[in-house]
Amino acid sequence: MIQLGQYAPPTHVIAHLSDTHFLGGRRPLYGSVDTDGHLAMALAQLKRSGAPLEAIVITGDLADLAEPDAYERLKTIIEPAAAELGAKLIWVMGNHDERPPFSAAFFGEESDQPLDRVYHLGGLRIIALDSAVPGYHHGELSDDQLDWLRAELATPAADGTLLALHHPPIPSPIEIMSILELQDQHRLAEVLRGSDVRAILGGHLHYSTTGTFAGIPVSVASATCYTLDNSGGLDSLVGVDGGQSFNLVHLYEDSVVHTNVPVLDSPQVAGFSGVVLETLAAMTPDERREAFSNKASTFNLADAEASGGAAPAQD
Repeated sequence: MIQLGQYAPPTHVIAHLSDTHFLGGRRPLYGSVDTDGHLAMALAQLKRSGAPLEAIVITGDLADLAEPDAYERLKTIIEPAAAELGAKLIWVMGNHDERPPFSAAFFGEESDQPLDRVYHLGGLRIIALDSAVPGYHHGELSDDQLDWLRAELATPAADGTLLALHHPPIPSPIEIMSILELQDQHRLAEVLRGSDVRAILGGHLHYSTTGTFAGIPVSVASATCYTLDNSGGLDSLVGVDGGQSFNLVHLYEDSVVHTNVPVLDSPQVAGFSGVVLETLAAMTPDERREAFSNKASTFNLADAEASGGAAPAQD
């Protein structure tokens, strides 16, 4: 990756998707939402971005009714894309998922136990934590799960840890969603304080938001199926077929950046290609700043594009 500013390229890049809510038989969600098409568009955008992805983390509610054929269809869409991107797939349980069909589809063995997993991407550790409660939509973590997590975090990872779970441990401005939040969050906070967890990834809310928990940044990825309209009124719960998005997570030595990417195909109105980037990269930092930052600069992006990246002569 080209470095144009003061930060070195990221050490790790992760895609964070959530809430695909597939139904069996390719049925549209709520009779109209094209879950397959929205996910396919998100994956096409990931491939188009050229981001050097190491993993795709999907934070729960992969299927709406936990139908086995919905899970299988999801795999046929996302596994080839992940393989093309060279990205590891990290599946996280959600409240709409059910452990037996979920574990059979994604881990090759049926289980009714919490589906907690640890993944290592070089020096980065990603912990998938199962916050689902069988028969309910709110989230919980058992004593055994918290003890397991505490033991795992006792040994820090070289590049730190990302914790991924479906129910994000932050408040929601949509009040009714508080009924379905992660319960007894203070118990999780006690485990995480002082650990090497650099960020918490969540889903469940069907809109993109951020916060902090136990001093740790929390990033919630919106759904790829449908979203909740935060302008629908504090006393309402309004789902809309629009505003779908996913997040890109860039980890740097001392920072983690979460970028929201809308799932859409909009007409381009401005921009330039990598040849201009290469032209700027060939300059010294001072030259680059004068060319791109100085309002009186004679450096013309369109001319550089047209010339295949050759910088115009400077007087």
